[in-house]
Order: sequence, then C-alpha cells, then structure tokens
Amino acid sequence: MSKKELQRKKREQMIDENGVIYLDNVSKVYSTGSPALNGITLNIGRGEFVFIVGDSGSGKSTLIKLLLRELTATSGSVYVMGQDLARLKHRQIPKFRRNIGVVFQDFRLLNDRNVYENVAFAQRIVEVHPAQIRRNVPIMLATVGLAGKYKAKTRQLSGGEQQRVALARALINHPSILLADEPTGNLDPKNSWEIMQLLEEINESGTTVVVVTHNREIVNAMKKRVVTMKKGVIVSDEEGGEYIDED
Repeated sequence: MSKKELQRKKREQMIDENGVIYLDNVSKVYSTGSPALNGITLNIGRGEFVFIVGDSGSGKSTLIKLLLRELTATSGSVYVMGQDLARLKHRQIPKFRRNIGVVFQDFRLLNDRNVYENVAFAQRIVEVHPAQIRRNVPIMLATVGLAGKYKAKTRQLSGGEQQRVALARALINHPSILLADEPTGNLDPKNSWEIMQLLEEINESGTTVVVVTHNREIVNAMKKRVVTMKKGVIVSDEEGGEYIDED
C-alpha cells in the first residue's frame, strides 16, 4: 500500500472514530483578514448533546456556518457524517443538508402560512409523497405539543409556540444532527426550559444535538458536554461542564 493510501486509510479511520462531526485543525479567515477560527480540532460523537458557549466574536457562528457548508474552511478539514465538506460540489449541498435540522433564535417561519404548512414545507422540498406528509406532520406537531394549533397562523402564536413550530420543521425529515443556534434567545425562562426539555428528548431518541447558547442557567443545570470558545479557539471542553467566563 502506498504512502498516500495509508494516509487516506488513517484519515478514514480517524473520521469513523470521531463520530458525526469532526473538525481537524480548522482555521477560517474572512476576506477582511479577520481570523474567526484558529486551528480548532473538535469531534462530536453520534448521539451526543453538546453546548457551544463563548462571548460574541468567539467563533461560534462561524463554526455553525462551516457545519452547514455555508462557509468553507481556510485551512484544515471539516467532516460531517463522514463527508469532507470541502469536496462537496455546490449541487450536492442541498442533499447534504437534508440530514441536518437547524433551529435559529429568530424562528425564520413563513408568516403567511399556518403551522401545518410551515412544517409540511420542509417535506415538500425533499419531495415526500403528499399522503405521507399528511401522516407525518400531525405526528410531529403532537411531538412538540402543538397538535391543536395546526390551523393557526404563526404570527398568532407566542414566542415559545413559534419556536416549537421551528423545531417541528427542523425534525420532520428525521435528521441525524440538530443544530440549535441560540434557540432560547427570544424566549422567557419558562418557554426556554420547555424547549430545552424537548431538545433533550430529541437527543434521547438518537439525534446528535449541538446547541449554541449564552444561557448560563440552562448550561449549568443540564450538565451536558460544554465546549467553550474564545477568540476563535477552544479553551475548554468538559463532560458535565458549566458555563465558563473567560477573562
């Protein structure tokens, strides 16, 4: 076996061992010359629940964009579900993203449509048969506690209910990974805890969950793996960790 083949085999083994998300010495420098990430290595195993925390400008948003292939790394390698994202062709990106559910702070719902249509939309994009959509959507709405709200327009809902719709939409295609970017940022404490309990239940069903958050109380109470970032580097990675203030 040639040296190149040995290196390839070693890399494949490393990906297999390091789970569904693996960043190998990744840096990202924007066109302005500003470094957002500086040589980070991170692995997240299948079925893990991980908090990503850190101050604004620490690189959290850049990390999420790399995982979604909205950005590519300046150097290093990003693997998601065994795929080297630098090698993905533009036309392959939509299919790749079908395996990733995403929830944002600002919900990003279709406000001219009702709850049912917002969730069904995610299935229509991937061309699920209409009869299957009619079965799937009510089940998912019941899962997130919105069985009786399917006809409501999203603007009629509370913030917590809107985030539940966003969560149902993110999960309807049964993604392997759920990325939640400040999912409780616009919610009161009660709704924040309810959303986090839903995320925990989703994780217990086998979905890998990655949550970017500033919510210290939730991070400290849930005792999950906590990855702390500062100025583009990972400064702490602890199982059962807490929110760390980095001076």
